[in-house]
Amino acid sequence: MVFNITSIKASSNGAWQGDNPLNYAFPLLIIQTALVLLVSRSLAFLLKPLRQPKVIAEIVGGILLGPSALGRNHEYLDRIFPKWSAPILETVASIGLLFFLFLVGLELDLNSIKRSGKRAFSIAAAGISLPFISGIGVAVVLRKTVDGAEDVGFAQFVVFMGVALSITAFPVLARILAELKLLTTRVGETAMAAAAFNDVVAWVLLALAVALAGDGAEGGEKKSPLVSVWVLLSGVAFVVFMLVVVRPAMTWVARRCSPEHESVDEAYICLTLAGVMVSGFMTDLIGIHSIFGAFVFGLTIPKEGEFAGRLIERIEDFVSGLLLPLYFASSGLKTDVAKIRGAAAWGLLALVITIACVGKILGTFVVALMNKIPVREALTLGLLMNTKGLVELIVLNIGKEKKWFLDRPFYKRNIPHLCGIVGSTAIEVGTPQNTFKRRKVMDHIMPHKHLA
Repeated sequence: MVFNITSIKASSNGAWQGDNPLNYAFPLLIIQTALVLLVSRSLAFLLKPLRQPKVIAEIVGGILLGPSALGRNHEYLDRIFPKWSAPILETVASIGLLFFLFLVGLELDLNSIKRSGKRAFSIAAAGISLPFISGIGVAVVLRKTVDGAEDVGFAQFVVFMGVALSITAFPVLARILAELKLLTTRVGETAMAAAAFNDVVAWVLLALAVALAGDGAEGGEKKSPLVSVWVLLSGVAFVVFMLVVVRPAMTWVARRCSPEHESVDEAYICLTLAGVMVSGFMTDLIGIHSIFGAFVFGLTIPKEGEFAGRLIERIEDFVSGLLLPLYFASSGLKTDVAKIRGAAAWGLLALVITIACVGKILGTFVVALMNKIPVREALTLGLLMNTKGLVELIVLNIGKEKKWFLDRPFYKRNIPHLCGIVGSTAIEVGTPQNTFKRRKVMDHIMPHKHLA
């Protein structure tokens, strides 16, 4: 059935009046959410003996529900996950991601980042430099072997590939560390701080690539490369404003909600939740993804006292249990493994994955050793910093929007499906797939290093 997106209504009048609820936005969203939760929770139960994070089950569940498995039945796909419903599902899921990053910032002590700042900065620099340089080589290979790749400007294509290979999936890393109870350990704090530095650099480089590309194939006028400088300066100004102005205000709010008062005022809770949304909007306005605004706002809230604990208690289960699985599942719904055909395609896929993983792990491992971090702990950092996930998908979506590649089948030797599979199908390769082994290593080296 073909729909005009402007004619989609939120709710139906009911089956007794001849309406099919699946043709309306809200009833369909309910079915999609229930199906995603059922599949992801079932997979999480099956993977629990292997001690895999829930995010793995959620991504695999999305792949199973999408065109790679069940979605090969077009009648099912068009009925349960039609194209017109994708923006609605992703919007609701993005709200979950926004509040999850707020919770991460809320639980992460800013003083711990200061303690590991110099070490984390050097690790992040190595973790992004080596994969980025390797990405230049991969870009050259792809331009020579993949039809259509040479149609894109060399500078933005190289930066795009470098960013896609070198970035660390900050939200996925935070989710894994939180589930494994490693967020407040020395390794966890170092990894989070390094991932934060890593992503800031990656977004600035991506902004530079966007500026160089202009509006791509749509014939728009090219923007000045100074746009990336303005993005950086605006981002720094936003962080300074949050720490200098908003943080004292939130400290005052936390004191007002201290045990000396009878209860936490609901008005303060509502204003804080609104602050998450406003912070996300501001960073999106700047040109940085909204999740970083929510994360920085979480950092401004004092960790001492009752207020932070009350916020976590009220929103954590709803966000982590209901909304966040939708975001991870939506990435799997965009993936079609069948698009990879032929030995050459699989060879290029293996090349890109190997370069991305080896560069990130090796660069982080060597610099960690230079910072006098024990070998096992350095290896753990390398594996954690190699986390791949939805941030890469955001980068790939930006590339698609800017017409840096065309959406044609891979067997015609075009690049988009290679990049898409690296960002989504191969997500389990970058996301710690050997979490069971890594957890045993972490348990061995850090049983006594919890700081909280």
